Amino acid sequence: MSTSFPAPVQRGRPSNVLASLERTRLGLGRLIASAFAAVAPATVVFGGATGGWAVTGVVQMPLAYVATAVVLAVFSVGYVAMSRQIVNAGAFYSYITAGLGRIPGVAAAMTALQAYTVMQIGLAGGFGYGLHQTLLAFGHDVPWWLLSGAACLVVAVLGLLRVDLSGTILAILLAAELVIVLVFAAAHIAHPAGGVTTFDALSPAHLSLAGLAVAACVTIAGYVGFESAPVYSEEARDASRTVPRATFITLLVAMGVYAVGSWAMADAAGPDQVVSLAGTHFSELPFVLAQPYLGEVWLDAGHILFSTSLFAAMLSFHNTAARYTFALGRERVLPAAFERFNAASAPVWGSLMQTALAFTTIAVFAANGWDPFLVLFFAGTVLGGFGVLLLMTVTSVAVLRYFARQRLRRDNFGVWATVVAPVLSAALLALVTVLTVWHFDLLVGVPATSAWRYTLPASFAVAAVLGAARAVYLRGTRPSAYAGIGQGAPDLGTTITPAPAPAVAAGPAELPRRSR
Repeated sequence: MSTSFPAPVQRGRPSNVLASLERTRLGLGRLIASAFAAVAPATVVFGGATGGWAVTGVVQMPLAYVATAVVLAVFSVGYVAMSRQIVNAGAFYSYITAGLGRIPGVAAAMTALQAYTVMQIGLAGGFGYGLHQTLLAFGHDVPWWLLSGAACLVVAVLGLLRVDLSGTILAILLAAELVIVLVFAAAHIAHPAGGVTTFDALSPAHLSLAGLAVAACVTIAGYVGFESAPVYSEEARDASRTVPRATFITLLVAMGVYAVGSWAMADAAGPDQVVSLAGTHFSELPFVLAQPYLGEVWLDAGHILFSTSLFAAMLSFHNTAARYTFALGRERVLPAAFERFNAASAPVWGSLMQTALAFTTIAVFAANGWDPFLVLFFAGTVLGGFGVLLLMTVTSVAVLRYFARQRLRRDNFGVWATVVAPVLSAALLALVTVLTVWHFDLLVGVPATSAWRYTLPASFAVAAVLGAARAVYLRGTRPSAYAGIGQGAPDLGTTITPAPAPAVAAGPAELPRRSR
């Protein structure tokens, strides 16, 4: 593989040369910070777990975080093997293209754009709500939508600056929020309800399979973002090493923080009371439980870092979605304007599109008086998590197909990474997907008879159909653009020939091996 990378190609380049983002800006630390900021430990423990208890009524949310992480770890085995073969800012998009073909690949790209955009906007609602609650405690009543809009504006500015600057900011915020989560967890553990420590929230003894399934559907949203390291692979140093490491480190640390933080909260509230208390206090529950034992400084710091955690996650998902848009513009799946980047090597129009969508959604919610926490934040992030769940399920199948065609199982990666893990993860993720659809009314807090329980998950089918239609259109009208789908940036040491569609010859039956 080439070890010398060219500088980004600017406007005025020849039409047959693909644009690429600036190389080697992100080391392992900044990659982990970018991915970990997306999973947002304070957001998940203080907001996601409390929302999960309030909405699902399942006490064993901490157990669900552990079970979900195990499934995602199995998925990651094949996923990171794919990342060593394909370097592309449109990770899911490029992997599914290589494994299943161009039309499924573009369908996946539109699904990914929707999922990450919904996640970012949902987090904006949570930020506005959380900071609104914090300011109320200081006697200032600032509308949540004004705070959410201000955060989106700051994210818009940072999204147009150097990605390593964002990585540094995210690393600082991440370190601070990890400390505050652990401080609150220590206070909760030291003061269990009734003076007796219990592990009921981690025990499956009183949990039905249906209850675990519902809880897993919620917790999957908490991990969305751990898979984002490959999105930065074009900008990473030694991507074949740093991207897989960042993915696994992020997942394992997140599991530990989520499980311990949520169990400590359940122990402090009491397993028989945590659901009702969460339904009363929502994201204020950890502060209510810790207030008698922590000083005002820690409580104020916790409120502030809960808000900054949401902000950091917003920034991370904003950058991820902007890079997906860039990858699609570069390959003319989207208009060519989306491939444009500025002097800081930041995707310009992808970033601006994210900002415009966020402002529009916040304005609609504010005008209608809709709930920014349970509807925009909780339901929005659950919906975005469902979209990523769909992508991971299809990617598992794509990984299996890709390596079967490459015949790299024994000599490069082994049967576990290229056959067993993808098959197992595809089956497990498909099961969670079916259960999520079955219980979607409960997950987003609507009546069982509500049309929203069907239209919200079906929106991803609409996005996928539009993406597939775009690919078919390109195949018929712009064959050169169609042939370039999934190819990524030049000179990254990988040649991709997507899996052929059934009716269209798209390359040889076996892909060439990665050049070394």
